[in-house]
Amino acid sequence: MARFFRDSTSSSRSSSDLAAGADASATASASSRTPPLPSPFPDLGVPLSAAELRATAYEILVAASRATGAKPLTYIPQSAASAASPASSLSSSIHRSLASTAAASSSKVKKALGLRRSSASSSSKRRGTRRPATVAELVRVQLGVTEQADARIRRALLRIAAGQLGKHAESLVFPLEFLQQFKASDFLDPHEYEAWQLRYLKLLEAGLLFHPLVPLKKSDISALRLRQVIHGAYDRPVETEKNSKLMVELCSAARALAGRSLIETFDECHWADGFPLNLHIYQMLIEACFDSEDGAVVDEIDEVVEMLTKTWPILGINQNFHNLCFAWALFNHFVMSGQADIELLSGAGIQLTEVVKDAKTTKDPDYCDVLISTINSIMGWTEKRLLAYHETFSASNIDSMQGIVSIGVSTAKILAEDISHEYHRKRKQETDVVVHSKIETYIRSSLRTAFAQKMEEADSKRSSRHPVPVLSILAKAIGDLATKEKTVYSPILKKWHPLATSVAVATLHSCFGNEIKQFIAGLTELTPDAAQVLKAADKLEKDLVNIAVEDSVNIDDDGKLFIREMLPYEAENVMANLVKAWVKERVDRLKGWIDKNLQHETWNPKANGENFAPSSMKMMQIIDETLQAFFQFPLTMHSTLHSDLATGLDRNIQYYVSKSKAGCGTQSTLIPQLPHLTRCDVGSKLFKKKEKPQVLMKRGSQVGSTTNGASVIPELCIRINTLYHVQTELESLEKKIKTYFRNVESIDRSTGELNIHFKLSQPACQEGIRQLCETFAYKVIYNDLSHVLLDSLYAGDTASNRVEPLLRELDPILRMVSGILHNGVRNRVITSLMKGSFDGFLLVLLAGGPTRAFTLQDSQMIENDFRALRSLYIANGRGLPEELVDKASSEVKNILPLLRTDTGTLIERFKQAISESCGSTAKSGFPMPPVPAQWSPSNPNTILRVLCYRNDEAATKFLKKAYNLPKKL
Repeated sequence: MARFFRDSTSSSRSSSDLAAGADASATASASSRTPPLPSPFPDLGVPLSAAELRATAYEILVAASRATGAKPLTYIPQSAASAASPASSLSSSIHRSLASTAAASSSKVKKALGLRRSSASSSSKRRGTRRPATVAELVRVQLGVTEQADARIRRALLRIAAGQLGKHAESLVFPLEFLQQFKASDFLDPHEYEAWQLRYLKLLEAGLLFHPLVPLKKSDISALRLRQVIHGAYDRPVETEKNSKLMVELCSAARALAGRSLIETFDECHWADGFPLNLHIYQMLIEACFDSEDGAVVDEIDEVVEMLTKTWPILGINQNFHNLCFAWALFNHFVMSGQADIELLSGAGIQLTEVVKDAKTTKDPDYCDVLISTINSIMGWTEKRLLAYHETFSASNIDSMQGIVSIGVSTAKILAEDISHEYHRKRKQETDVVVHSKIETYIRSSLRTAFAQKMEEADSKRSSRHPVPVLSILAKAIGDLATKEKTVYSPILKKWHPLATSVAVATLHSCFGNEIKQFIAGLTELTPDAAQVLKAADKLEKDLVNIAVEDSVNIDDDGKLFIREMLPYEAENVMANLVKAWVKERVDRLKGWIDKNLQHETWNPKANGENFAPSSMKMMQIIDETLQAFFQFPLTMHSTLHSDLATGLDRNIQYYVSKSKAGCGTQSTLIPQLPHLTRCDVGSKLFKKKEKPQVLMKRGSQVGSTTNGASVIPELCIRINTLYHVQTELESLEKKIKTYFRNVESIDRSTGELNIHFKLSQPACQEGIRQLCETFAYKVIYNDLSHVLLDSLYAGDTASNRVEPLLRELDPILRMVSGILHNGVRNRVITSLMKGSFDGFLLVLLAGGPTRAFTLQDSQMIENDFRALRSLYIANGRGLPEELVDKASSEVKNILPLLRTDTGTLIERFKQAISESCGSTAKSGFPMPPVPAQWSPSNPNTILRVLCYRNDEAATKFLKKAYNLPKKL
């Protein structure tokens, strides 16, 4: 493949030699134009450059032009090429009468697209060269093919015609034919000859292997052989003699693949009609319709399109694909013109109406895919400009706005049609709804952007000598913007939305409303500046409403919809504003107090006699005082304003809860990682005397966590007590608030607003207690007691490292916890600790690392140890309820019988389990079962782990054979 990639550059270089006939002035002009849009077609996956695709397109065009209708391949002189072509029957209204256009005085295609005919003399003068004598020559020049390359292609076609008499053009694989016909003597440069050969190989790879018309099967022998031949040819010079081994193999494999068809046909080859290769080639042909210098549609468009139709059988193109590609090309050339050629834009819009018709009738999945891709590309370009049309369009280019809006609307309608299986499942949208929605999106987005710019301008216009409030300046600017919208942009947009002006003023009203509401919310007192702003806002609101009313005079109820959208600014009640400011200040002050006090909180049981943080008691006292003060205000809006206060307090309490449990660690950071699976080394000691046993890998400790177990346990208990205290105080606080509301006569009790609940902090307390209980359990089990559980339990010798050390250290912890925790949460914490110890016990048995190994005889000791662990939590009836302990221990109880099951039975169970979960297994081994969310005696991963720690020869042999597991990490 090294030669292939090395020559890709030379291939591009020599292929670009095709364009040597293009004028230097055209190149200079093209370089100054706007870059084209990215192709909407999928990538080919084969490094075929644009120049190589253009060369291929021209070869197909010349070959197709020589074979007309169903006649066999014959030689037709170039001078007669255009005259010899018969008329093609085209379904499109744009192209329905092309047969007689050669002698016509004006192009029917141009007329249908609304394009003017340019004079031949001016076109030639711009081009700086003589005008091509024939349409065929024009196409050659437009595609940038040199006369030398054209002559070479035609000579090769003569040779092909001589050797393939009676065959149709669509029955030939032209890359194969050209490979055999072109000789090194046909080229002045040997590198160019080599590049042409490589191009044909890449075409065969793209058309027969990457994008065949009929999908390939992985086992297709011809495809495998062709891929081998092509890749082999990439690495060495191509011997193109007809009887050479490479050409025989290449022709055999390529023709076998090209001869496949979706339907039974006679003598047809399919090498260039696979999607999307055919569209990439056809798009190059479409470029012949446009002047290579200025991008305008050529006057000979009718004859050019007729020539292009002759390639349709070879490329698998139909009228629908042509209409779509031509619409894309028109729009793309408008973009490349720097949006200056309005005729191209208008033509693209008219051509898209044909695409809309096609989209309603076709069900071809390839067409639907490329249609969506193309439309999305066009829509992406148009929407980028229409979503900010105040920036895009000014007096100099306002004429193009209507055409671009038309394109945007057409693409939206196409996507709303049933053009794919996805859309078939949806109810078809009404066209008017789609169009109105799209226009509203343009208006609202653009005006929001313009509003933001006016805000920046208003801020910059403030003067230190005359400090007029920014919102007063902004109100005046928004009034002017609304007038401009009404007189300049709305007349264009009303073609698609009769209430475009109403949408615009409603959007401006909303934007300014957001600002004025923020201003009112920040008032602490009514100042002259504040009065000026409120006055300007009131005038703007009246002006905007009047414009909307005028716009909807002759419209039905739809006009009132946008007026109703313009909600009043509601800046009338100064006292209400003052109270809102007061609420905000109290809420912010409380948050600051929480931050400051929690930084110094010690979480010490000796801080007070209640065993919870003093900051929680003080916070609830501040909240109670705030509520009392609020209900002292002489307001008629207590229920409305209270919502703001309650939400702020609720968030602060939630914030306190969040900060109280922050930094204590989580399940994911505290549970150790599982070690890799190993098998037992039967008959050897698990580790030497002074060798440190390998244990479960611990995760990094949390920032702020304490490593000393004696201090971590009381601290976590105090945090849990604190959240429980806050939770119980919230219930009391809700009752107080209801009492406050009952004492306010102005409250409308029928609205149900007296049902006050702390919707954020109540669940936060509940969840915080749960998380801290888990954290407590994991810290104790996996950190504080790691030395008697993960590090030593059953390590080395099962009988020598039993559970007693763990029990001895758990007992004082349970006593400490019982003495600190509140009765309401004590059992929850101990239950979490119990579950954590059971989980840790299972981790030792199923993921304890290579220092653990168990025999069948060990199972009884392990079961006895677990009974002792359970008994610790039951405590002869003084501990947790026995049914709770039974429920928590069920997972361990289900696993323990596996330890006393003989190895042969375990292996058979594993095979059955892995077969049920993963399907039939191959002879070479078994798939590695994933780690389950919960250990289970029927789970293959669980059974496998029991086998990994089974200290007998049968288990280790099975693991060696099935997974080749090591004996050590």
